[in-house]
Amino acid sequence: MNTSLARTPVIETKLPAVGTTIFTVMSALAAEKGAVNLGQGFPDFDCDPRLVNAVTDAMTRGLNQYPPMTGIPALREAVSGKVEAMYGRKYDPATEVTITAGATQAIITAILAVVRPGDEVIVLEPCYDSYVPNIDLAGGKVVRVPLTPGTFRPDFDKVAAAITSRTRAIIVNSPHNPSATVWTREEMLKLQELLAPTDVLLISDEVYEHMVFDGQQHQSAARFPGLAARAFIVSSFGKTYHVTGWKVGYVAAPAALSAEFRKVHQFNVFTVNTPVQHGLATYMADPKPYLELPAFYQHKRDLFREGMRQTRFEMLPSEGSYFQCVDISKVSDLSEEEFCKWLTTEIGVAAIPLSVFYGGGFDQRVVRFCYAKKDETLKLALERLAKL
Repeated sequence: MNTSLARTPVIETKLPAVGTTIFTVMSALAAEKGAVNLGQGFPDFDCDPRLVNAVTDAMTRGLNQYPPMTGIPALREAVSGKVEAMYGRKYDPATEVTITAGATQAIITAILAVVRPGDEVIVLEPCYDSYVPNIDLAGGKVVRVPLTPGTFRPDFDKVAAAITSRTRAIIVNSPHNPSATVWTREEMLKLQELLAPTDVLLISDEVYEHMVFDGQQHQSAARFPGLAARAFIVSSFGKTYHVTGWKVGYVAAPAALSAEFRKVHQFNVFTVNTPVQHGLATYMADPKPYLELPAFYQHKRDLFREGMRQTRFEMLPSEGSYFQCVDISKVSDLSEEEFCKWLTTEIGVAAIPLSVFYGGGFDQRVVRFCYAKKDETLKLALERLAKL
């Protein structure tokens, strides 16, 4: 064998800042140390058996070939009906609802559909880790605007100052990962007013829409005509139905925006798992699972917060999502990232540093726990954290 011919060409990476994510690092460390993994955001409990049965039934009925590119009609109709019932806006299932391979695919597809080289896209930090690489891949320029440290509420003066003639889109996430903040109606109205005189598009990441607590309502962009008219609204069946590994979500957007979205979607993933779509469409006939989700997760939040009161952590509000952020200042002098590694190794509980959600690694002595776990998992973690 002539090895001199075996040459791998050198390529210049499109994502030079991207390496192994902290989620992978912390999950591997948790597994190695036998720690309770409250770091990565996924449940450790099963979904409703009825949902699995519905998908299994679709498979056994032979529904295993390509579905329509935009998603099966029954599921798009179910999504349209749910959004209208909850938020008062009717999306045409034929032209304005698209089923996606998870919310992360939905977000990159929306960005690739509308962002051209040199366009500016505003992200509100701390933010989910896919946003910035997605913008980079589209050739856009990331414009980082910090949420207010401590409260993580939007600073509209800073947002307004960031908007220029080159601003193509803004990405908003509520309920918010990682801070668990939920935008108010007044804040959404302020965003609507701010964007009204512009052509700025909105990518509204609403994957935790059914996890809003203490009697609050989720303020979907769909509720506000001025936002809905310019928005790609993204949600996730994985988050809502405890099946994150199925990777199915959806985008609701006006027909003109959906048409451009679908052009990219067709050549990105083309389409989405057929039997899972049929199973979800059948399961969605009963709205109780998502209507009861706030109470389900509020119970877990309250259980976790009650236990955390026995520690020296200072808890931040957890208004929505399934995350709880805490201030570590009274517990340790370590940086957020070093503290999370120490906590995993020495105490046996994994968390995620908030600094990884900032481009500049801003360290404000805050870490994030995920309480989407069985009650016994949370109790075991709390027993270990009580040592602090």
